[in-house]
Amino acid sequence: MNLNLTKPIVFFDLETTGINIATDRIVEIAVLKVFPNGNKESKTWLVNPEMDIPQVSIDVHGITNEKVVSEPTFKELAKEVSELMAGCDLAGFNSNRFDIPLLAEELMRAGIDFDMKDRKAIDVQVIFHKKEQRTLGAGYQFYCGKELEGAHGAAADTNATYEILKAQLDRYEDIENSVAALSAFSTHGVRADFAGFILMNDENQEIFSFGKHKGRTVESVFNENPGYHNWIQKADFPLYTKKVLKEIKERMAAPKETMSDGDKLQALQQKFNLR
Repeated sequence: MNLNLTKPIVFFDLETTGINIATDRIVEIAVLKVFPNGNKESKTWLVNPEMDIPQVSIDVHGITNEKVVSEPTFKELAKEVSELMAGCDLAGFNSNRFDIPLLAEELMRAGIDFDMKDRKAIDVQVIFHKKEQRTLGAGYQFYCGKELEGAHGAAADTNATYEILKAQLDRYEDIENSVAALSAFSTHGVRADFAGFILMNDENQEIFSFGKHKGRTVESVFNENPGYHNWIQKADFPLYTKKVLKEIKERMAAPKETMSDGDKLQALQQKFNLR
């Protein structure tokens, strides 16, 4: 079954120096862009991460420091990667929890803003785990009847992910063939940031998912302890998480029509103090 698309969707996979979204870097990125008419465009880059690749990561993907030392940095590739993905929905294997958050960090480090507004994200791993509870290689064998050759190579994993999603649509009649439905099914919960530090509650309010303020709304914490925002901005959190919290803080400080003159003045002073 072919995907029912209304706009292009990008399947992508990252090989990295590690699994820390805030500090690890990309060493390989593969992109498969699928258009509504079925046409496909693919691109794979090796990337100089500007840091040593730990042996434990080399053992997984086989990409050594010597292999990438003369390759472009992600900052040099960022514009091309961003333009290739512009206006596209995104899909991957464990992409909601890892690939999308880490890609966002790399783009923002390169000075390119990134968000998921007007995009949907499909995580093929979530669909797989909800239905079969297997790994990518087992999933490729289960759904496609093939052995996954070149596993942990970004290009092989990306193409396998695309084939698995199409096979899932053939197998499961209860999953609607639309990006919106697939995105909803492959999402565990609603996040305000990619890394899951900020979630959305049933009232559509941002809440913290960690630490002493876990479960509390961001606005109530910032009202009670304004310094908590400053602490997060200086701590080792992903750049996108910091961006989301900064936007909430600025939203809280923005004057509202229903405010009294005194409240508006106080809000403006708070916004000024953010700068």
